[in-house]
Amino acid sequence: MRLKPIEIRDFTAGRFVVEPSCVDMPVTGLTWDSRDVMRGDLYVALPGERVDGHDFAAAAIKGGAVGVLASHALEESVLADVRAAEGFVIEVPDTARAVRDLACGWRGLLHGRVVGVTGSTGKTSTKNLVRDVLSARFATVATKANQNNELGVPKTVLSAEADTEAVVVEMGMRGQGQIEELCSFVRPHVGLITNVGESHIELLGSRENIARAKAELIEALPDGSGVAVLNAADEFTPFVREVARTDARGIDVLLYDGSGAPAPDAAVFATDVELDGEGRPRFALHAGGASCPCTLPVFGLHNVHNACAAAAVGVAFGMSVEEIAAALAEAQAEGGRQEVLRAPGGWTVVNDAYNANPDSMKAALAYFAALSVEGRRIAVLGDMGELGSFAVDGHERVGAMAAQAGLDALVCVGELSRAMADAARQAGMDDAAVSWVASRDEALDAVRAVVAPGDAVLVKASHFMGLERLAEGLVK
Repeated sequence: MRLKPIEIRDFTAGRFVVEPSCVDMPVTGLTWDSRDVMRGDLYVALPGERVDGHDFAAAAIKGGAVGVLASHALEESVLADVRAAEGFVIEVPDTARAVRDLACGWRGLLHGRVVGVTGSTGKTSTKNLVRDVLSARFATVATKANQNNELGVPKTVLSAEADTEAVVVEMGMRGQGQIEELCSFVRPHVGLITNVGESHIELLGSRENIARAKAELIEALPDGSGVAVLNAADEFTPFVREVARTDARGIDVLLYDGSGAPAPDAAVFATDVELDGEGRPRFALHAGGASCPCTLPVFGLHNVHNACAAAAVGVAFGMSVEEIAAALAEAQAEGGRQEVLRAPGGWTVVNDAYNANPDSMKAALAYFAALSVEGRRIAVLGDMGELGSFAVDGHERVGAMAAQAGLDALVCVGELSRAMADAARQAGMDDAAVSWVASRDEALDAVRAVVAPGDAVLVKASHFMGLERLAEGLVK
């Protein structure tokens, strides 16, 4: 972003409390964390339940911010600091709303194409692959980590420059209308849905309602020129197309399929899929009527689906299958998502503790079962959140899957995971191989007591369980 203070005022419908010393002063970034301020930033003072961002406005100015966006009066001493720094203060009724308004205004100045990415699972991994594919040819910016909410999405838009050629925006969803709201200022040209699973089923009640909410991304595409990238193997794809009226609106639909079988209806698909000894996929990538070998540096069969999705976006941008495959071969994995760590003691830890739901647990167990391991396979699986009334059933299904995954030991962590442990035993796993503990520390002690050189340990749970610290503890 590169805006003048008066443009920020106009986009946010605010008023100057402190006028800028120079009307042409460039504002080149945005942050609401005073510890992360870079010179030229606009500091957004967000009120919170525990702390008020307005209290850190002076620190932000001293750290190099050139302006402050505030929703209530700042102390006179802070205003004096702003004037001394020749900065400015704009007051608005709601600073969070103003960030979205600012992104909306900036979006109108962007010249590149915007890609929206959502889905029940795999959206961050897929977003990263889309970023890596498009970056091979185009000046590209993308959502950092999983900043896919009401503040992270506008920040992604604002991180682009006017001449950025591709903007890849990950969009999270917790209810009906949220993706629609995000799309009101993102205004995507391409919409990618990875799948429709059970994530957030607690709030939406059914997969059909989840599909309807995801379809808001496709509904937001421009008539006659939008491109929908959809999973041919997902049973809800026809429903999404119907809800979004893709045929009637002239939306170009690119189907992809990473299941490994020839897919005549898919524009992009994979065949001859296999994993190497460490679980990295290699396959033949088919796109645009051509094919070539493709090898991924990330792990697991589920990433073949993600790679095919990213390849379909590359096709939408006019890239060749050779370009796409070369870019995928250089892809970068996200920290905390199937990171393969080597412990000094000689065992391997697969840190997949960033998040979890039944679908992603299934994918992680499949990857772990295919991993070449000299010793034993030990899985540490923790509670999955946001399943509501489906929580017991979801944990029981994961327990049954774990029993069929060729594990030598299963450690279940957290109150909800009692059902997982019970289901694993009922599905035939040896009682002595299954244990349940209440906390992360107990799980760490349990694994440390049995892990040996040559073993592999899978660590996966919803983020609130904090099992990434268990993974770190196993490799110290």
